Amino acid sequence: MKIKNLDKAAKRIQKAVKNKEKIIIYGDSDLDGIASVIIAKEAIINLKGNIVKICFPKREQGYGINKESLQGIKKQAPALLIAFDFGISNFEEVKLANEFGFEVIIIDHHQILDKLPEPAIIVNPKQTGDKYLFKELAAAGLSYYLALELLKNTKSLKNGFLELAALATISDMMPIEKDNKEIVFQGLDLVYSSWRPGIQALLKVFEKEYGLVKINKINSLLNIRDNTQEYPIAYTLLTCSDKKKAEEIAKDLFKQSVEKKIKIKDILLDVEERMEKKSLPIVFEGDKSWELPLLGTVASLIANKHSKPVFLYKDKDKIQGVIRATQGFDVVKAMKQSADILKDYGGHARAAGFSLDKENLKKFYNNLIKYYS
Repeated sequence: MKIKNLDKAAKRIQKAVKNKEKIIIYGDSDLDGIASVIIAKEAIINLKGNIVKICFPKREQGYGINKESLQGIKKQAPALLIAFDFGISNFEEVKLANEFGFEVIIIDHHQILDKLPEPAIIVNPKQTGDKYLFKELAAAGLSYYLALELLKNTKSLKNGFLELAALATISDMMPIEKDNKEIVFQGLDLVYSSWRPGIQALLKVFEKEYGLVKINKINSLLNIRDNTQEYPIAYTLLTCSDKKKAEEIAKDLFKQSVEKKIKIKDILLDVEERMEKKSLPIVFEGDKSWELPLLGTVASLIANKHSKPVFLYKDKDKIQGVIRATQGFDVVKAMKQSADILKDYGGHARAAGFSLDKENLKKFYNNLIKYYS
């Protein structure tokens, strides 16, 4: 039994290739989203599809598909727009994309909210009516299955996709069981013999490390975000065909990772100092000086240490934040109580994101305190 709409999505993409339609691939800027985009891009290019644009939203633009990005690609319509690793909670944005003349396919693995957006096709094992038994694939796992459907299991390409799906599955902390276990165990063997100059360069950076320790360190570099470039640096590295250039990027990422650790430590100390003065069921803190891409790591560290849901945000006119929690908490469900004031929200039970206007921040906080109390 296949994932619902997987073959439907593949057939629509094949039709677009055959008819030389314009195709836009739009993915999240974390490793899971980036790996998903690369897998889909390479599969579609192999079919000789007409990909006219690859898009990754900036974190400051909000969670998921955003109106600013859609305005930027509006001139490409009509086109087939394929969104990876988000979209399931972007109701208004998908509607706007439809109005612009895009036909939208959503490939997402995040929790379903009370309703679904209205794209042409949704691939998400968590949606109603999906009888596929395993629900916890990473977005890159879904993209990998889509690529196999598109290319009918072409072995040489399958291995290149599998290594990316394995790295992304580990990075997104998906449970290593059933489908994911197969993807990770087979994919990691391929990582160490990868043909990609970017992965070879990362292996060289950590050549004295072994096993999962090495993979986690590689993933930590691939999750570094550089908002000064058009594409995430991990995308640039993983698609780089020049060995020397790839080694330069990998060395630069390693340097950035050292700086990142120092900044994370500073934010962590700041949050824990504030926590000492409070005794609440959640951690809810923000600051103008905090860098949004670092807050996920900080929130994870605090959640694991204190076993509380942790809401951290960049404090500005439009609040943007991340949430992390330990087993037993469902932060997406908690945010549903504030759906009327949130600009957008969504994710997993234990890892999610949100944005809202600053004027609604206190109400959001009070709703969460009430919910968790």
